[in-house]
Amino acid sequence: MSACETHRLKVLATRRYPGRAFDELRDVEIAPLAEAPDDVEALIVANEAVPLDRFPALRLVANFGVGYDRIDVAACAARGVAVTNTPGVLDAATADLAFALILAVRRRIVEGDDVVRARGWRGSWAEGFLGREVSGSTLGIIGLGRIGSAVARRAHGFDMRVLYTRRTDAESELGERRDLDDLLAEADVVTIHVPRTNQTEGLLDAQRLARLRDGAALVNTARGEIVDEQALVRELVSGRISAGIDVFAHEPDVPAPLLGLGNVVLTPHIGSATIETRAAMTRVVVDNIVAAERGEPLLTAVT
Repeated sequence: MSACETHRLKVLATRRYPGRAFDELRDVEIAPLAEAPDDVEALIVANEAVPLDRFPALRLVANFGVGYDRIDVAACAARGVAVTNTPGVLDAATADLAFALILAVRRRIVEGDDVVRARGWRGSWAEGFLGREVSGSTLGIIGLGRIGSAVARRAHGFDMRVLYTRRTDAESELGERRDLDDLLAEADVVTIHVPRTNQTEGLLDAQRLARLRDGAALVNTARGEIVDEQALVRELVSGRISAGIDVFAHEPDVPAPLLGLGNVVLTPHIGSATIETRAAMTRVVVDNIVAAERGEPLLTAVT
């Protein structure tokens, strides 16, 4: 098919995705995967496992999000099914949330809000309600990719010292390179920005969590499975460390012990949840579908 020809794909979206770009899709059905017709040619999903045997005509899985760990990319490739994601457009939003969690945890903002709402505030100012400094502290970034780099730039605005670890050997002017174990022991705040893979699942196990210094904070806006969740719960229940957590191993289930802890700030996987970012993600999804229909190269193909 030449680039000027268009084959309109039959598209199924697992929900209506935000932004005006979604309205540009002509032949689109909105339904859960379990209710999808078997002649679907393109799927729009939000990091969901795709039962490939159900869709013999499938040509494209357009993932709404940058993470695609629940999509079997190798199995898709074996069947000639392309996979795309939405990198780049959610870097700022996720970095903003990571830094918001850093501030909230270190300065005990959510705890303070709870005290005020419960009318527990006494005196003209909060005597004894002490947090920890952000400015001048040391931030350890696990994964200095696009999002991790965006967090590092924000940290410089708060006069934080930045340490980082990443897969490649390339040095970065954004901070000082460390091995992971050394980074964990040296940082006041550790923030996670690596994808979930076979190599990173369980990366922060009980032994590595124990390397965090007393009073340190852990922030996770990546994937819950990267941390041994039960080991993290034990550390947090002990009160030795604090945490800001946006992602969990068994979403939407959150470990019950965390719900009553004041040293934890919990958010419901909202790293990319801004109006602007979600619309931009939909734009990338739709542009990939249009490219597939025209026989053009996909914009953000996952290989």
